[in-house]
Amino acid sequence: MKSAVILLSGGLDSSTLLHYVKSKLDSRPLYALTIRYGQKHVRETACAFAQARAAGVEEHRQVDIAFFGELVAGASALTDPAVPVPALAELAPGQLDQPPTYVPNRNMLFLALAAAYAEAKGIANVFYGAQAQDRYGYWDCTPEFLDRMNAVLGLNRRQPIILHAPFMMMHKSEILKIGLDLGVNYAETWSCYCGEDKSCGVCPSCMERRAAFAALHVADPAAGRTPAAGRQPPDRRKRHERG
Repeated sequence: MKSAVILLSGGLDSSTLLHYVKSKLDSRPLYALTIRYGQKHVRETACAFAQARAAGVEEHRQVDIAFFGELVAGASALTDPAVPVPALAELAPGQLDQPPTYVPNRNMLFLALAAAYAEAKGIANVFYGAQAQDRYGYWDCTPEFLDRMNAVLGLNRRQPIILHAPFMMMHKSEILKIGLDLGVNYAETWSCYCGEDKSCGVCPSCMERRAAFAALHVADPAAGRTPAAGRQPPDRRKRHERG
């Protein structure tokens, strides 16, 4: 595996993926792309920068597309302040395949941006941290979605881009096990959908994270507190030397 672009949110999955691509796939150099899309908070963004530094990425770009949050206002609990983030226990069975935390076409947009960035750098491989949610799911984290996106990107006449999602069929506990074996610092990750000082502990993402740590009988180093990387990074390109 040669150079790669990683979509890096600063959450558990994408942070693990970054270190997995570096250590297990021996991909060099790495480029990370973090996207601010008008979500209610950007706590995870600072964690993304911390993880990029730890992995020694060649370049970490932050892209601000806050207009997207306004464009899909009312359609997602993650982008509309008027739509509360639900507790997992509050979701009805009929909501689990596309819960209120779904953001319309977010992954398609993110992957299109990542593919453009990769093509401009002459890089063929893009990775994102889609995984098999234990109790809910999103259509843009499925093998069907990935296959069709790759079919479209394969039409490129000069630099076809290949999207990879190596965790797509894994549950979060499996991903966490990989990250623990790689020494990922999970104190520098943020999963909660709410923008409070501490993780809420009850939203779908918090519950899934909690279950993963519990399944492995490991304490979550970020549980109940703001991560050390809680400061927001500056809105500019940042470069890092390769490790």
